[in-house]
Parts: sequence; structure tokens; C-alpha cells
Amino acid sequence: MPTHRPLRVVLAEDSVLLREGLIGLLGRFGHETVAAVGDADALRDAVAEHEPDIVVTDVRMPPGFQDEGLRAAVALRAERPSLPVLVLSQYVQRSYATELLDAGDGTGVGYLLKDRVGQVEEFADALTRVAAGGTVVDPEVVRQLLRRRRDPLAALTPREREVLGLVAEGKSNGAIARALVVTEAAVGKHIGNILGKLDLPPAGDTHRRVLAVLAFLRD
Repeated sequence: MPTHRPLRVVLAEDSVLLREGLIGLLGRFGHETVAAVGDADALRDAVAEHEPDIVVTDVRMPPGFQDEGLRAAVALRAERPSLPVLVLSQYVQRSYATELLDAGDGTGVGYLLKDRVGQVEEFADALTRVAAGGTVVDPEVVRQLLRRRRDPLAALTPREREVLGLVAEGKSNGAIARALVVTEAAVGKHIGNILGKLDLPPAGDTHRRVLAVLAFLRD
């Protein structure tokens, strides 16, 4: 299953079984795992040694099994703002998602639940998009962020809320149109209405649009 271009990946996951599974999955899509490590210190060392195209890391890692992987990812982004990082989490943690999205220069970042890895094509697409500088946020995280913002979102129609969720996931107008079985023109109109109602500036590309929506949802 070829991808757009092979990626050199540093993988950090303390579970040997999942780590080996991810190595196999990455290889299936033509990517090379240049280092596979089990703790945050080894992750930082591996990035310094290999200068990968992307980092894929778990949130919780030894020794404390709290947020060591996330802390390492944020530190790496501080040192290398353009380093693409895809973080995997067992559970939805809004604070983790927010901290990661705020790290670095705002490009090339993703936050997915581990369940998403089982959806192979979706995971591979997320990896490619993050490596290319995109922003990918798990739909469940988006739903929880949406639930936090009741008042301004009350002005949106049910369909506009649906479109907003898909925008925040990083989907293009074409992908949203296919998901909702409508035309791209209809999607464009919905997005224009949403940005107007939420008092967000118009954005010229999908990535800036995602960042604008996520910034609003995190307030």
C-alpha cells in the first residue's frame, strides 16, 4: 500500500506489542521506523540522532505513566517548531490536546485516540497529513471541545454544527461534501456562515481554517 512519500518515523510506545504492531503498520504503507523506543528520554535521544520526518508517540510512558510522552513531544516542538508530531492517547484529555496544539509553530501536529490506529487507512492518512504540515484532531476530542462552547454555537444550525466538527477534524471541503453527501458549493456556503456567526476571519486554506476553529473551541 504505497503512500505519497516514504516517511522516516521515530516511534515511542512503551507497550512492546503495540510498538511492534505500529512498526509493521508503518512498513505496510512504505514508511521506515528509524527508531522505536519505550520511554521519553529515549524518544528525545532518538530524534536528536535520526532527525526524523515525523514523531509518533504515546502520551503516557515510563517512569510515571502520566504524561511523559506528551511532555517530550512539547519539548521537542519547542526545540524544533516544524517537527511533525502525532500523539496517541488511550483516553480523551482536552488539556493534552490543547497543550500539543499550542506547541511549536502550529503546523504538523496531530492528536488521535489509539482506537483510531485500528482504522488503518484513516491512521495512515492522518500520519501523511501531519507530516505534510497539517493539523489532525480526533473526532471525539472535537466533540468534547464542541460541548464546552454552548452559547456562540447555539447560533449554528444542526447542519452547521456538523460541518464545524468536520472542519475541526481537518477535512477538506471535498471530503466534507462526500461525508455529508452534498455539493462542495453547499459546504463552502455553510463554512462561510459558520465563520461569520463565530466572528472568525476567513481562512485561505484548510490548515489555517482548522487552526482558527480550534482556537475558538479552546477558549
